[in-house]
Amino acid sequence: MALARPGGSKLPPGANRILFVKNLNYQITGEDLYDLFGRYGQLRQVRIGNEQKTKGTAYVVFEDVMDAKNALDHLNGFHLQERYIVVLYHMPARQDAAAAKADLARREEDLAMLKKKHNIGDDA
Repeated sequence: MALARPGGSKLPPGANRILFVKNLNYQITGEDLYDLFGRYGQLRQVRIGNEQKTKGTAYVVFEDVMDAKNALDHLNGFHLQERYIVVLYHMPARQDAAAAKADLARREEDLAMLKKKHNIGDDA
């Protein structure tokens, strides 16, 4: 059963409270991002990339998924400090893949134990 949101608005697949922001000016501060994204709802956290590979990126975590959606809808392509920022939903693909692999291994073990318990061979 899918959860209905007040007002009947539907969330796109992959929507969550965590936004990934890229193409940020390297001089951007957490305060700058709190000011901008905070206009769309209560923020839980802002993390700015500070290493060579993560410079110009940030994660913005909202308290509510609808506020995150609203911010994404309004701020993707927004001109901020001489840059057009890109705002996406955070997709933890690597973590999901590892979790799915672990879950599959656990289910295969459970199946093998059930087969052994009930004397079921693989040729059945």
